[in-house]
Amino acid sequence: MHNLKDIRINIDKFKSKIKDRSVEIDFDKLLSLDKENRFLIQEKEKFEQEKKILSKSKESKNFEKSKKLSIEIDKLSKKQNEITNKIDLILSNIPNVALEDVPVGSDEKSNKVIKKHGDPKKFEFKIKSHIDLGKENMSFDIASKLSGSRFVVLKDKLALLERALINFMLDVHTKKFNYTEISPPLIVNENIMFGTGQLPKFKSDQYEILTNKDEENKYLIPTAEVPLSNLMRDSVLDNKNLPMRFVASTPCFRREAGSYGKDTKGILRQHQFYKVELVSIVDTQNSHDELNRMLNCAEEILKLLKIPYQVVLLSSGDMGFSAEKTFDIEAWIPSENKYREISSCSSCGTFQSRRMNTKVKKGNKTEFVTTLNGSGLATGRLMISVMENYQNQDGSITIPDALIEYMGNKEKI
Repeated sequence: MHNLKDIRINIDKFKSKIKDRSVEIDFDKLLSLDKENRFLIQEKEKFEQEKKILSKSKESKNFEKSKKLSIEIDKLSKKQNEITNKIDLILSNIPNVALEDVPVGSDEKSNKVIKKHGDPKKFEFKIKSHIDLGKENMSFDIASKLSGSRFVVLKDKLALLERALINFMLDVHTKKFNYTEISPPLIVNENIMFGTGQLPKFKSDQYEILTNKDEENKYLIPTAEVPLSNLMRDSVLDNKNLPMRFVASTPCFRREAGSYGKDTKGILRQHQFYKVELVSIVDTQNSHDELNRMLNCAEEILKLLKIPYQVVLLSSGDMGFSAEKTFDIEAWIPSENKYREISSCSSCGTFQSRRMNTKVKKGNKTEFVTTLNGSGLATGRLMISVMENYQNQDGSITIPDALIEYMGNKEKI
């Protein structure tokens, strides 16, 4: 979340930068509320000072004056709380500001492909989709009976493939890149969702768990980014302990309210899916290098599996709410004859740490840390990539060399 003082001082810059994010924010209303709030603070402080002076007097008339001042102070406090809530609501819906090297644009049309790796395989037979390849071990009908649309039941060979991919990715990130594996809760409190930016703006996309009236509502996590980034909330970290790097494989739950009718076939876009998530907490001056490192970690999975991919720098209008810069990795999907997103790696600057109150001690002062997150990778989409890129004419799937040991030494399924 942004600092209101920074907005006040750099209002023209903020208006321009937020316009680049293709979001409309009423900054004039925000500044008007801010001005009124500061006036109320001054009035309240003046009354409190008068009351303090009167409290030293024993005259009965001053007691009555003090009582009236208390009433006025209460009125001002209530008014100030109302205004503060309005200010916080506006601030909490303002997205992060894009870095200067992010291409300006309203949507994905302004994204820039910065590199490609590997050449798509040329098949000498008719290519099958992952739906056709997995029809014996992938059931949408049974899942629909259990949970509704956009769910799947995997069994036997595909359930094994899913587990193998997860274990493979976790081993690469922990053993090769020294991430610390975490097994986090899948249900979190409202303030945790606020910390990473899912709330309040994207509440309609979340699975909310309604509780008793006297309890705070909870949410199923939409990504492990949420609990991992919040591990150090309300903390002042020692600079010598940075960077912190965490990895987790969890189910993710998303209502996908804004994508009705999009990618409805197969397992590309589900309400529940597994994803291996990477999160880094670093000193802000190291955020650029850490983003490139995280991107390389995610790319390494596709390199080891020998799946063609491209890396895309997202435009200001296509980035996520909390991001200041994002690289997408898109894997080649033969049946669609195009690349599809399989990972997003983002630097969020101090945007999330301000919401989570996570700081680092540097000498005699403290500063907000930078948080970064990235998919390392989305398991379902990686499964699609493996199935389709390694398919054979008879409908079988060759197991990539790097995965064989995780598949019980099976070379083909």
